[in-house]
Amino acid sequence: MTPEELSSAALAAVTALIHEGSIAAGVPNEVRMERPKSREHGDYATNIALTLAKQAGQPPLVLAEAIAERLASTPGISSAEAVKPGFINIRLDSATQGETARRIVEAADSYGTVTTLTGQSFNVEFISANPTGPLHLGHTRWAAVGDALARVLVAAGAKVATEFYVNDRGVQIERFGQSVMAAANGQPIPPDGYHGAYVVDLAAEVIAEHPEILGLAPAAQQLEFRERAYQRQLAQQKAVLKIFRTHFDVWASERDLHSNGAVERGLDRLRAQGHVYEQDKAVWLRTTDFGDDKDRVLIKQDGELTYFASDTAYYVDKRNRGFDVLIYLLGADHHGYVNRLRAVSACAGDDMDTNVEVLIGQLVKMMKGGEEVRLSKRAGTIITLEDLVDEVGVDAARYTLVRYPVDSPLTLDLDLISQRSNDNPVYYVQYAHARIASVLRNAADLGIDWRAAAFDPALLDDDRENDLLGILAEFPRVVASAAELREPHRVPRYLEDMATAYHRFYDACRVLPRGDEEVEPQHIARLWLCAAARQVLFNGLQLCGVSAPDRM
Repeated sequence: MTPEELSSAALAAVTALIHEGSIAAGVPNEVRMERPKSREHGDYATNIALTLAKQAGQPPLVLAEAIAERLASTPGISSAEAVKPGFINIRLDSATQGETARRIVEAADSYGTVTTLTGQSFNVEFISANPTGPLHLGHTRWAAVGDALARVLVAAGAKVATEFYVNDRGVQIERFGQSVMAAANGQPIPPDGYHGAYVVDLAAEVIAEHPEILGLAPAAQQLEFRERAYQRQLAQQKAVLKIFRTHFDVWASERDLHSNGAVERGLDRLRAQGHVYEQDKAVWLRTTDFGDDKDRVLIKQDGELTYFASDTAYYVDKRNRGFDVLIYLLGADHHGYVNRLRAVSACAGDDMDTNVEVLIGQLVKMMKGGEEVRLSKRAGTIITLEDLVDEVGVDAARYTLVRYPVDSPLTLDLDLISQRSNDNPVYYVQYAHARIASVLRNAADLGIDWRAAAFDPALLDDDRENDLLGILAEFPRVVASAAELREPHRVPRYLEDMATAYHRFYDACRVLPRGDEEVEPQHIARLWLCAAARQVLFNGLQLCGVSAPDRM
């Protein structure tokens, strides 16, 4: 019996009591089940009696006793007990609980997928760095979290497209071209330009491939350096993201928005909604109508489109592509964009509480040897994604970045996440997977075909087995909440709890026969439980974009 099936059984019991007249209340939409922190309180508990008491005009404990009596007769439930002030503690019988292992093994890679977001379409935009330098530590956090968020949304049944918005026009790209050209000609890079060894490297690479550029007139030379260096830098970003297992379905170009008419179409939609006006020879969007601190300029007095015009066009373009919800993952210095993007949504005629979501990620810093690491060998003034991967590897970097809520500052202790010990969370979880894989290999070496053998789930009746089964059963609900709340960190935190439950089970319950012992049905049942635990660890690590090694 899954937690969802148990909730349905409880709802059926409550509904029957209401229809009989035993409870004078309306039928609730659902009956929520929670895993008690203490096993003394059963396998699951619900507060539905407390929820209905006021409406029914009855003491919560009286309601709880009536519901518990009806629930206790449900197949698969061994007991249902009403306790003060009105909770109902429920215990499943061993066979019902043990069937969780069979369900997981048979579902395999699909276990944990849910349908809570089926029918919804999401566009998840993250990183969207200027193609003017390497991806830094802040981008790296979004590379891990944004990708993990997309994975849990898909696991919850949603249609998802991940998107990287390339800021390939405007002042910054021009300064980038000037910087590379200056480096190529042995001249000082402008104070407001881009510095760091990577600029010199880019200049050398461009000259090596196209030495004729140095013979061009300054304006033509700058254009060539800008375009060729930009393409190389963008390719470098794509290459390192591929190594980091971060996939984008769409690489959207700001230039394309302007060349394909998307900006004009966006402005037309905003005008049609009545929120565009002219003042002081400029064109404005009245975003203050929807919570922004000031109206925003779309077209300057000289007729030049602003960067904000691109933002609005990009929003409209994504909505025109059929996405229901646009999720933006932005850095800590972009708080001002929250109300701005919400206002754009409203100005475009959408529901800003439904169609757009903005997540703000806080700063990340790296510590090594008790001191903060501040500079990159290649980039100079920043720490890059490549620096982090070179230091700790993809798995440790991704897992550590995903396991924390994005709205809190994060300090990465490189010494800790490089350790091969249980103090390192990613090692702890991966080791649990490898440990189980070793157990299953040993079973195969002993000639035990646990899949083909008869599996009696009722034999999984030890407290440690029940604890592990209960946690395994919770995985789909963890995935659902991670997706609905946009909090992928719930998955690795769950995996750590699950790994702890597995280690406790394995230390207390002997899985394989020793010496000349016969293979007993209990050995088979425990191998099914081991296989179920391995599957959940694998599926959860996949959602984090982290590998699940069979050997460590």
